[in-house]
Amino acid sequence: MTGPDVPAGGDGATADLVAAAVLAVPGVSGLHGGAFGEVGTYLPGRRVSGIRLGATSQVHVTVAMGSDVLAVAGQVRDTVSTLLGGPVEVVVEDVTPAPRG
Repeated sequence: MTGPDVPAGGDGATADLVAAAVLAVPGVSGLHGGAFGEVGTYLPGRRVSGIRLGATSQVHVTVAMGSDVLAVAGQVRDTVSTLLGGPVEVVVEDVTPAPRG
């Protein structure tokens, strides 16, 4: 189940594309592997933390403090759903301090 923007080439390319798209969403400060590091896409020699691909894909993120958490989660869901062409569960695992500047 893939959308038109997802390149062929297996879960590695798809997981990397999803991770990059999620990290580009304003307010997302990172991907999160879950409380025990259990959330990820396992690939030969590496792991894409925070992304679990399947019939219903999951994305686990950390959100920057001060962001509208529901809006960020909604944008992550919409972005990934458009890429994959299917349902997506978004879990906000943590809120991180906003960068100082």
